[in-house]
Amino acid sequence: MTVYATYNIKGGVGKTTAAVNLAHLSADGGRTLLWDLDPQGAASFLFRVKPKVKGGGKALIRGTRALDGAIKGTDFDNLDLVPADFSYRTMDLLLNAGQSGNDTGRSAKPALRIAELLRPLAADYDAVFLDCPPGISLVSENVLHAADTLLVPLIPTTLSVRTLDQFTEFIAGMAGHRPAVLAFFSMVDRRKRLHQQATRGLSAGRPGVARTAIPSLSLIEQMSVHRAPVTAFAPRSKAACAYRALWSEIRPG
Repeated sequence: MTVYATYNIKGGVGKTTAAVNLAHLSADGGRTLLWDLDPQGAASFLFRVKPKVKGGGKALIRGTRALDGAIKGTDFDNLDLVPADFSYRTMDLLLNAGQSGNDTGRSAKPALRIAELLRPLAADYDAVFLDCPPGISLVSENVLHAADTLLVPLIPTTLSVRTLDQFTEFIAGMAGHRPAVLAFFSMVDRRKRLHQQATRGLSAGRPGVARTAIPSLSLIEQMSVHRAPVTAFAPRSKAACAYRALWSEIRPG
């Protein structure tokens, strides 16, 4: 089981759209699970799954509910979802509360809790995607320990590139497990000179940056109308082809 996470410190950079489309593509070749960790529940909405999970994030983190009991099916073969709900807004507090390790199922190492919850699913899924909320928190620290590969969408601006530098340095300083990092440009407008310069410069001069860039297209924004991946409702579109090319760079083998 390979664990991927779409993550960036910044919001509004295309994390959820990437997670949804890549998970849909992954399901074409193997059993795939998408865990929506964002309390806004955008991925859950796009897959038409009700966000309410009995007991919410509290039950999962405290160990009173196993992760497999929270899994919901989607409209697509081989693709399941763990939906988010608004209780996820307090997940940092719940993880911190687990530090004592006194409650059943809770780890004495709160940064490893998400990895522990995923471990029993290794025989059931070929790939897991974590759709992460923005920011730096105990949730994001959990994601870093759980993921094999971090997929980092970047808006092609100077500040986004600086954020990647800071993030890469942080990963390099981690003790123990370190995920691989693959950045990719998202929401690219080829009409803008700055976008052209940023995508050409960083892609050519730095390892760990995907060749594929995801364009800024209204069709991707229409995912919220169709409530489906663009790779499903418009599989031959330029947007779908871009996600397919990105997945070809990411997937093992």
